[in-house]
Amino acid sequence: MTQAFLAGRGFLTIGGADAESFLQNLITTDLASLKEGEAAPGALLTPQGKILFHFLISREGDGFLLETDSASRDNLLKRLTMYRLRAAVDLAAAPFDSVTVSLDGEGRGMVDRRFLKAGHTVRRLPGGTPDAASEAAYLRLRIAHGIAEAPADFALGDAFPHDILMDRDGGLHFRKGCYVGQEVVSRMQHRSTARRRVVSVRAEAPLPPGSTAITAAGKTIGSLGTVCGQDGLAIVRIDKAGEAMAAGAGILAGEVPVALSLPAWTGLSFPTETAGDEA
Repeated sequence: MTQAFLAGRGFLTIGGADAESFLQNLITTDLASLKEGEAAPGALLTPQGKILFHFLISREGDGFLLETDSASRDNLLKRLTMYRLRAAVDLAAAPFDSVTVSLDGEGRGMVDRRFLKAGHTVRRLPGGTPDAASEAAYLRLRIAHGIAEAPADFALGDAFPHDILMDRDGGLHFRKGCYVGQEVVSRMQHRSTARRRVVSVRAEAPLPPGSTAITAAGKTIGSLGTVCGQDGLAIVRIDKAGEAMAAGAGILAGEVPVALSLPAWTGLSFPTETAGDEA
């Protein structure tokens, strides 16, 4: 079994008689389709449709377990508490600050639905010890499948769910009813205005650090996120990248020439015609 130990994770438990209806009316994930034994991607959005908190959610007994980055946990707890009002919901921080990831799908833990969409089984188990394999193996797997995570790949409050492929990975639902920010993301979906997308980045030399600008014809079209040697992730304007590719123009990460690819499992392709400057 190949494992990776990830520090810097935070967990919340959500229970009580109203837990499911409370969350269903707040977050992007459709809880009616959430199966036992799986962790689904989800987000709590701003009213403007941008990702305020990004997490994985799984069923735990009669309630739910949310996994997020440790820096976001307490703020997420405060935000959910603010929304609770008189609902019969119990909210608490869980006693875990790490997660052990089974990269080959063996062993215990929740199946990560993001990777399952990409045709790869990965399991997540709260806790663990640093004796597990290097985090680099997990980074390489995320890069290979185009799985973005905050804060390495995008800043909270600055990205739409479509930017990080949540419309493709099962973390964004368009028919379950209203939730915070739902009108904006539904409009983006129905008008096909999403232009910024996660791409995998490949170079013949080591890539510069995350947040380095991705440019085409001297103009910034995105920025690097996670980097592991010559491979990385970025969020870019795929219409601008497509134009550059069609014209045979070079694309750079800083000063390093790169090749961009969209994750095959998404069914997306690079447009070759300008479609305006929509989000």
